[in-house]
Amino acid sequence: MLTHRHIEVFRAVMIAGSVTKAAELLGSSQPTVSRELARMEQGVGFALFDRVAGRLRPTMPGLALFDEVRQSYAGLERVASAAARLRAYKGGQLAVIALPAFSHSILPDAFRRFHDRHPGVSLAVETQESPFLEEWLSAQRYDLGLTEHDAAPAGTRVEPLLQVDEVCVLPDGHALLAKSRIELPDFEGQAFVSLSSSDPYRIQIDEAFAEAGVLRRSIVETPTAVSVCTFVRQGLGLAIVNPLTALDFVGRGLHIRPLARSFPFRVSVVLPEHRPGNPLVGGLMASLREAAGAAESRLASSLDQGTPRSRRSAASR
Repeated sequence: MLTHRHIEVFRAVMIAGSVTKAAELLGSSQPTVSRELARMEQGVGFALFDRVAGRLRPTMPGLALFDEVRQSYAGLERVASAAARLRAYKGGQLAVIALPAFSHSILPDAFRRFHDRHPGVSLAVETQESPFLEEWLSAQRYDLGLTEHDAAPAGTRVEPLLQVDEVCVLPDGHALLAKSRIELPDFEGQAFVSLSSSDPYRIQIDEAFAEAGVLRRSIVETPTAVSVCTFVRQGLGLAIVNPLTALDFVGRGLHIRPLARSFPFRVSVVLPEHRPGNPLVGGLMASLREAAGAAESRLASSLDQGTPRSRRSAASR
């Protein structure tokens, strides 16, 4: 009968090239290694080595058997290596689901920061709109989710990450760029680019304009904030969007201004309560908070740069 000890001894002799060196490698004695090797040869029914001038030379069957042993140990070494990476948080994968707006704004910055600390980790990102995003999080299919909602889907908990106000986005040369703050009456008669009619922010914005009695000229309806900013950059109108997306377009034919009316924009992290814990989630959470802080600083700086110089000077005095 072959045992794991026989295989271990055979492998050590093949690697070391002699019984003496194999014994040192195994922390054993030369007689013990010779005895186990002889027992293995008896068990397999053929010679593993030829003894030539006091030295061991592998036989052809011995070499063929060693190929099988080597493959077996390679699989074991891969498992051990994976365990070591996970122990040091240097390997593994994070599964994240987010609204499309977050997959090209806060999430890339957060993962860049995370990847600097854990370069061996990969990220699998799925984008989805509500309510499917919440359903998939409830199904415990992801390690972490990013949403705009405060309420926790079933089987999850929510942690707030960021709250800022939506901003007005304008193209180069627009007359309203002379203003440091845009009021709802300023939109009267203006060409306007909107999100889709079912978007909750679109509904909130439309209600605010209706209450103020302000009529805009709807030019385009499009489903994503990225698309809204792209249309605005082409000079087709102005719009109100989340500042994270708008920041990616600032300086590329698009400008932002704060609104006199507040439309809060929230980012929340959703964590499944019944999915097996991933030790990497805590590190990604820390990076997300860093990225959120950086986004707030960038937003404040961009809005300050949009303030006319005369008003900035008066404010500083």
